[in-house]
Amino acid sequence: MINDEVSKALQEWYRKNKRDLPWRLTKDAYLIWVSEIILQQTQVAQGLDYYCRFVRRFPDIQRLAEAEEVEVLKYWQGLGYYSRARYMHESAKMINERFKGIFPDQYKDVLTLKGVGEYTAAAIVSLAHNQPYPVVDGNVYRVLARLFAIDTPIDTEKGKKEFHALAAALMPPDQAHIHNQAIMEFGALQCVPKNPDCTSCPLSCKCIGYASGQHQQYPVKQNKTKTRDRYLHYFFILNGLDTYVRCRTGKDIWKGLYELPLIETETQMDFADLKKETTFRQLFDRTGQTEFFNGDGNIKHVLSHQILHATFYEVKISVENSTLKTYLKIPLSTIDDYPFPKLISAFFERRTNSISNL
Repeated sequence: MINDEVSKALQEWYRKNKRDLPWRLTKDAYLIWVSEIILQQTQVAQGLDYYCRFVRRFPDIQRLAEAEEVEVLKYWQGLGYYSRARYMHESAKMINERFKGIFPDQYKDVLTLKGVGEYTAAAIVSLAHNQPYPVVDGNVYRVLARLFAIDTPIDTEKGKKEFHALAAALMPPDQAHIHNQAIMEFGALQCVPKNPDCTSCPLSCKCIGYASGQHQQYPVKQNKTKTRDRYLHYFFILNGLDTYVRCRTGKDIWKGLYELPLIETETQMDFADLKKETTFRQLFDRTGQTEFFNGDGNIKHVLSHQILHATFYEVKISVENSTLKTYLKIPLSTIDDYPFPKLISAFFERRTNSISNL
């Protein structure tokens, strides 16, 4: 049977080539959950250090559930997609209440956790309990699409069902744990998106995409992600030894993280034009002796659906006006206590480095 041959080849390849990763050394569903959430939008090379740091501070459900959200976000800082961390925190509290602090071991129960979809639930129960649920992530889509030359778009309901059924058919029910890890790792290391080394691939003799010479065109996507540009002007305002920040709320990016006073414009603006904006006058009228310094300009920060164009200004004031009183005034020495988006924390790092080099 070709399905058995494919799975055996994947498992043999995995035993020889797998990376030594800490979440592969445990059957603790909580630790596997943390790793899967981190790796949803993060490469392993970047996510590994974050995983180790996160589980040192929050080694179990109880510790995560009892933490303040601001601390959870601080430990997540730099990973992006911060809703992942907030959902984990909420789910930890739910597990404490509904499952007496024990991570659920049934697929249907894992699916009830916030931020957990079919792929993540399948990964957790198969890796922790060897339950026969196939995983279908980006790597698996690519392997299956090339192997069987499937041109059904993966971002359609038809495609998702077709690939899920195929993944289930390939997976030996009693070896879900090893098979799922093998096919994901194979996609990450061997069947890579660009320029895969097909000559050394153990599945090349069975790969229809390779035989046709069209393997690079798989998998197929129907819809391209649309992006929009946003223009952000941040002000690092110094009032003696204090500065001003606020916590982002609402449904926009970076909910729950802190930011500097911000003016967002529809187009890029230089400082002369920015000074004409009503929001600028509200921010800096009646601030006494005020000095502006260029911090960083034209910083480009790319998110999944947005391209941010950021400019940072450093400002010294002598009087706190009514607008600034609506912000949180904090000592400069406590900045590191607050979780900021990577865009802003990188500005602080550059500023610190430039001062230390003087």
